[in-house]
Amino acid sequence: MGKQKVPAQLATVTDLNSEEVQAVSNAVNPLIADAFALYTKTKNFHWHLSGSHFRDYHKLFDQQAGTILASIDVMAERVRRIGGTTIRSISMISELQTIKDDNDDFVPPGEMVKRLMDDNTHIAQMIRAAIEAAEHSRDNATANALEEILDETERRKWFLFEVMQGKDNTV
Repeated sequence: MGKQKVPAQLATVTDLNSEEVQAVSNAVNPLIADAFALYTKTKNFHWHLSGSHFRDYHKLFDQQAGTILASIDVMAERVRRIGGTTIRSISMISELQTIKDDNDDFVPPGEMVKRLMDDNTHIAQMIRAAIEAAEHSRDNATANALEEILDETERRKWFLFEVMQGKDNTV
């Protein structure tokens, strides 16, 4: 997002300096964009699933999408609490996201699981970098919130990893 000009009406009072606010905002906003992209991909797979594991994967993807969606508000409100600004539009999401959209007409269930696991692995790496940026900017509250989101991300990865152990069985 680069250097952002925060309208006076949104300039929440904080003891962080403007560079620290900017560093945290620049680390967290791409995470928010990726969370929107991953939420959409997970719901896409939830809606377009077929095969013998339909019920289990359908429920798993729905549950995972819910935790991803909940993380978005937590991250955006952290940016606002320190006086930064955050995502305003779908176009802003597309500018910041690093998670690839998935527009394939059909994705086999085992491939869905693999793609989601890869994307969650990518998000975990980005969260770790954002935690470092927050800690470096004296923003322990954002670092702590991101640690909780990282834990949820690792839980999703774990479940997807275990599902992949039976990938030959994911018709």
